[in-house]
Amino acid sequence: MSFATSIEDLRSQAQRRIPRMFYDYVDAGSWTEGTYRANTERLRDIRLCQRVAVNLDGRHVRSTMLGQPVAMPVALGPAGLAGMMHPDGEIHAARAAEAFGVPFALSTMSICSIEDVAAATTKPFWFQLYLLRDRGFSASLIERAKAARCSALILTLDAPVLGRRYKDVRNGLSTAPQWYRPRVLMDFVRHPRWCMDMLKTNRRVFGNIVGHAPGADDIAKMSDWKHLEVDSSLTWDDIEWVRRQWGGPLILKGLMDPADARRAAQMGVAAIVVSNHGGRQLDGTPTTIEALPRVVEAVQAVPGAATEVWLDSGIRSGQDVLKALALGAQATLIGRAYLYGLAAQGQAGVTRCLEILAEDLELSMALCGHVRVGTLDRSVLVAATCPT
Repeated sequence: MSFATSIEDLRSQAQRRIPRMFYDYVDAGSWTEGTYRANTERLRDIRLCQRVAVNLDGRHVRSTMLGQPVAMPVALGPAGLAGMMHPDGEIHAARAAEAFGVPFALSTMSICSIEDVAAATTKPFWFQLYLLRDRGFSASLIERAKAARCSALILTLDAPVLGRRYKDVRNGLSTAPQWYRPRVLMDFVRHPRWCMDMLKTNRRVFGNIVGHAPGADDIAKMSDWKHLEVDSSLTWDDIEWVRRQWGGPLILKGLMDPADARRAAQMGVAAIVVSNHGGRQLDGTPTTIEALPRVVEAVQAVPGAATEVWLDSGIRSGQDVLKALALGAQATLIGRAYLYGLAAQGQAGVTRCLEILAEDLELSMALCGHVRVGTLDRSVLVAATCPT
């Protein structure tokens, strides 16, 4: 693989490296894909203020998330099917994150199980939960996360039902198994290296839920939420139940409305993630960077609130991270960016993704006249281009 200088380079390599079915699963949104595209476009539209004659010695991008030191305020967010981008993909991603010094979150819908990742790493990681109708099994997932020494639990709230993703339907990654369609088989034939690599691992099903959810041993069947039985009746009372079951730092992911953010802060959760699921759920929502300022304001208005506000959806560069921090986020999560790296080059690709983001963030921060990410604020942005 050629050396990547940008996340776009990794995306291009990933597109060549893996079958279309799985590339489209990552690089697609719901319905018209308008929100998916707008997330990155709106970030790109924000302009930076160049400053000069500032002493830039000793600059760095180190920060904290949930009170723990991180190499930069970026975490690898939960991503389903990462183990189909590269054999044992979640293990490779977790190892890359650990070595770099940023958090890694494992999805309920991962290919490698909680126990697989725990056995392959030395430091605690985070676990992401979809609350299922079967409360007993949900509780067992939480207990498994505790046993694996996971240091935080992410509860995803914006996927009570699955958004309509046309590319998954066309590619056979939909409600019915379509692995043996000629077009799908030919696509696999055109990617012999990926096929050979995947045959070398026995991790090709949903490791966390196999044996529980009907069809958990079939990737195509499990792309429909009805097989996983995610609880579409989830309310704030259920969130409180999860918090009691977990007993540790709880992160709520998928909040876009200030009223929801305020209630989460009043509940005392450790962090909330301003997210529209990367444009994969409700198409037509505001972009996350547009929603961010009002969410930050709502959380800050809660007396005594210690809830951190993070942002995901659309991050493709260190400059995007900088813009989110300048608008009030304390950190960001990435999904597609690191999946491109994982699909392109495995663990080395995830590491390269993190290096690109850190290098971009440090250089852009310096050219804006700052030496620490903690001092970034709206003064580094051209006001007329910022969301309010």
